[in-house]
Amino acid sequence: MHTTGAHSPLLTTLRTGVRADVPGAEEEFWLHVAARGTPLIDPDPHGDPDHRLVTLLWRDDPERPATDVLALVHTVVDRDRHAGDLAPHLMRRVPGTSVWALGYRLRADHRASYQFRPFRGTRQEALRTDRASWLSVLDTALPDPLNPAPVLPARDGRHPASVLSLPAAPPQPHTGRRPSGRRGTTSVHQVGGRRVTVHLPPGRTPETGQAPLAAAVLLDGEMWGPVLDAGALFDQLHAEGALPPTAALLVDTMDHRMDDLSCNGEFVDLLADTLLPWAEREYGVASAPERTVIAGQSAGGLTAAYAAFRRPDRFGLALSQSGSFWWPDDERGTEWLTRQYATGARRPVRLRLEVGLQEWMLLAENRRLRNVLRARGYDVSYTEFNGGHDYACWRGGIADGLVHLLGEG
Repeated sequence: MHTTGAHSPLLTTLRTGVRADVPGAEEEFWLHVAARGTPLIDPDPHGDPDHRLVTLLWRDDPERPATDVLALVHTVVDRDRHAGDLAPHLMRRVPGTSVWALGYRLRADHRASYQFRPFRGTRQEALRTDRASWLSVLDTALPDPLNPAPVLPARDGRHPASVLSLPAAPPQPHTGRRPSGRRGTTSVHQVGGRRVTVHLPPGRTPETGQAPLAAAVLLDGEMWGPVLDAGALFDQLHAEGALPPTAALLVDTMDHRMDDLSCNGEFVDLLADTLLPWAEREYGVASAPERTVIAGQSAGGLTAAYAAFRRPDRFGLALSQSGSFWWPDDERGTEWLTRQYATGARRPVRLRLEVGLQEWMLLAENRRLRNVLRARGYDVSYTEFNGGHDYACWRGGIADGLVHLLGEG
């Protein structure tokens, strides 16, 4: 993925019209954009059917015109920010108009969330890459008002993001709620000093006395619960018959990620010895490890794989999305968990790993763990998606992973 000097034909028409003083050229441009939606997606300028020219557009506020506009394409801009160079992601104004534009040449299966950050100041300010400046950018970045797709919600008071999904991106059929679908029940509890959100299938209550439920423990419950509404996802999967009746146990971890989600045996034991027995007593959750999945992203993905290694008696299924398998970066050496899987006795567990092709900091490590698991005879499913460290990708992958692990059990 890289920025390109190529222009969408619609932009070329605009430039030509403005230069020729054609009346209403810009208004006509925005009418076409509103009809098509953004980003503009055109054939690859090099004629490659596996790529597209993608043009991001921002419309200036005439009352408060920007001096620069930064395009924030998830993970890709982060890579350049780490390299200290945000210049490739500064949008360019079409002279004499309110149109800011930036083109990317992308593979046709790319998916990413994105935002814009208009600046009204110096270019030096717009290009700052120190942590404080970058957090300020993330806190104030805005979604694309012309993108017709549903936004990706955010937490901590940040604005939502827009989502770019190119034609060959993996489908995400389970992420939308059926308008007429039945909703399960959701409740919030304190278990072992942790906030846990429980979502039960439609029609299921603790008093029904039905067959035991499968269990899906989702780490970072603060995100999957009130922000992304994982309950709706589970309801959709249940309505489609894609999952057996499953209780979702969403565990809050974001406020203490560095402690909980760094191969912390005490935390995993808390889940295994306190949370799961509680869910069994209160909600009729099955105690069988082959019906219990733990799922997480980033450090949570690392922890999901670690939980299956440490406590296979409780977690027989693990779903790791963009797992931080580089951990730790200290005197113990990197990729500690991969070494444990390579040298330890083989556990009776099934794993599913997925990682994004844009995740330069994780891709090689995930591939190495996959290779170790296969060499040791583990039942492991492995997927690479063309995207980044991004809930826009993970929300589809978590549905696919749950169906793969629980639906085939």
